[in-house]
Amino acid sequence: MSLTLPQASGIRLLLLGATGLVGNHVLRQALASPAVSDIIAPTRRPLAQRNFNLKKLSNPQIDFVNVDPCAREWEVDAVICALGTTIAKAGSRDAFRQVDYEYPLKFARLARARGASVFALTSATGARPDAYFFYHRVKGELEQALSQENFGSLIFVQPGVISGAREESRPGEMALKLALKVFSPLLPRRWHLNPAPEIAARLLQSVVNPQPGITLIPASEMAGKRRTF
Repeated sequence: MSLTLPQASGIRLLLLGATGLVGNHVLRQALASPAVSDIIAPTRRPLAQRNFNLKKLSNPQIDFVNVDPCAREWEVDAVICALGTTIAKAGSRDAFRQVDYEYPLKFARLARARGASVFALTSATGARPDAYFFYHRVKGELEQALSQENFGSLIFVQPGVISGAREESRPGEMALKLALKVFSPLLPRRWHLNPAPEIAARLLQSVVNPQPGITLIPASEMAGKRRTF
């Protein structure tokens, strides 16, 4: 399948999860990138408008359960999905699966049906359909399902522990981040912290310059870096 992104005029990008840690960095980088002409960032609540280029950004408030399949929002060239939660925050395994599996797959199918040829997903290290841990199993099942959607370019960015300031408190994650930071000189690169801006940059780079087929970007390639794009 050929890739037909309008590089001369910039791509029309659908960004899912713009209110999250990684998604917010994607939003800022995409707004600053001349390679992106339009950003559609659907959210449940309005984004805080902090010096955003409103001519470039569309922020429709939607019901993620009941979306309009005919809405123009899905007419895009590429999709970046940074949707994600935790079982603790979601409240149950079913609720977690809805956010981390059902929503991304639903939007992938909507965008693909309207012509999108590129999809980049924030997945996770250890994502496998047969993974022992539920979190990694759901991520793996999503990767597997997306592989069947016939995107010309499909990118799985698989970070380990993500560093960056979150709005909500995650004491266990903070303790793990501290330990990894202290012992990072002794650890393999795949166990180093992955800065949220670097993950965002890899997601954006992968849709602006897509490669045919499936691309995996492991945690080791994002360890300890912080770049702009």
